Amino acid sequence: MDDSDQHIPVSIAFIGGGSLNWAAELMADLARDTRLRANVRLFDIDHAAARRNAEIGARFAGVSRGAPASYTASASLAEALDGADVVVISILPGSFDDMAQDIAIPAAFGIPQAVGDTVGPGGFVRALRAIPMLAEIARAIRDHAPRAHVCNLTNPMSVLTGTLHAVFPGIRAWGECHEVTKIRRQVAQIANDRAGEAHYGHRDVQVNVLGINHFTFVNRISLAGRDMMPAYLEFVRAHMQEGWVQTEPGKDEEHARYFGTKNLVAFDLFRRFGIPAAAGDRHLAEFLPVSDYLNAPERWGFALTPVAYRVRDREAKLQRAEALRTGERAPRASRSDEALVDQIVALMGGEAHVSNVNLPNIGQMPDLPEGSIVETNAVFTQGGVAPVCAGRLPAALGTLVRDHALRQAALLRAVLDADSAALFPLFRSDPLVAPMPEQAAREMFAQMLAATSHVLPDDLKGAA
Repeated sequence: MDDSDQHIPVSIAFIGGGSLNWAAELMADLARDTRLRANVRLFDIDHAAARRNAEIGARFAGVSRGAPASYTASASLAEALDGADVVVISILPGSFDDMAQDIAIPAAFGIPQAVGDTVGPGGFVRALRAIPMLAEIARAIRDHAPRAHVCNLTNPMSVLTGTLHAVFPGIRAWGECHEVTKIRRQVAQIANDRAGEAHYGHRDVQVNVLGINHFTFVNRISLAGRDMMPAYLEFVRAHMQEGWVQTEPGKDEEHARYFGTKNLVAFDLFRRFGIPAAAGDRHLAEFLPVSDYLNAPERWGFALTPVAYRVRDREAKLQRAEALRTGERAPRASRSDEALVDQIVALMGGEAHVSNVNLPNIGQMPDLPEGSIVETNAVFTQGGVAPVCAGRLPAALGTLVRDHALRQAALLRAVLDADSAALFPLFRSDPLVAPMPEQAAREMFAQMLAATSHVLPDDLKGAA
């Protein structure tokens, strides 16, 4: 029999608790975990969705290996936050219709986007929608859970994690992203191939992470005490021309078509800059001019993910969620790729944990602006989240990353200051937009603002 008195108690407020993706993964992770005794309060502007997830959470609790987590749907943000030890933020800034316009309007102007949620015109306009939302959440955390540890899962990761820190300077927040898992999986596979057996997983691989979210790189790789950089570089050289197909485990064929990659962009960035790229090709490509990769995604082995697929995928997830709620589908206590539960355990006094996370730059990346949100490793302990000094990027790459970091910081400040006049010059300076004629860029910006104006604050609607 499991003795729940030996487990670490934790109160978790999940903002966006009607989520069909992150919430279910957290439930499965908590069900598999044997260290925590969690009380999870789910808040969502769609209260019915939060109630549905509370019912699903109860079913996951029924298959728990450790102390079953409890799940309740909170009627207000304040109710969810009061007394929380940990806050998880996973919201959709706008709707899928908004995302469709983020993709379709730039495409009509000759700018394809593979994702459109981080940089480029899509990421920029998504940030305009999302920054005020995260600012409201930050103020609520300040008022109701000022000592909570806060994990942001929402994109654009850098800008929104920066929003939390700018609005509530005392916040204990980090941004969490699993993109670096891709290179860790590659290295584990290299080691397994050499050993002739599937002995290692991505958690066995340690990397030193440098960069900003979705434009991350690594300059050290190790596994079981061995330096794996020579083996990885040999792997890149062997697959530089044809690529190496990589998909997420457990996903269907259509998901693999739109989210899989041959890593050709990452390998080419290594050729150009001499350092392994850690994020997926769909994201990496969007940080560089259209002519580099996005104008020929098939040549580079990745796809432009259509919003129509996301809509179909959401419907499938809704059906799975309903089947879980009613008992037609059995929940499984399984471990996802996410590090969140390990991070929570460490913060609540358990074993220390190292993860790559997004935090304000206080020197962990000396070649990037102080205070900008950077992605490096950090150590999680009961004392908090302490970034690890990552070092410097190669000079030419560092210039590219610095440009994006400065733009992200300036965009955040412009929105918080309601400085609408600053927005178009920032939009115009993005590498995907910069080659366009001035008038075309202005027209594209105006159309994108008009399409998303229904969720913009009044003081940003006239920015075009």
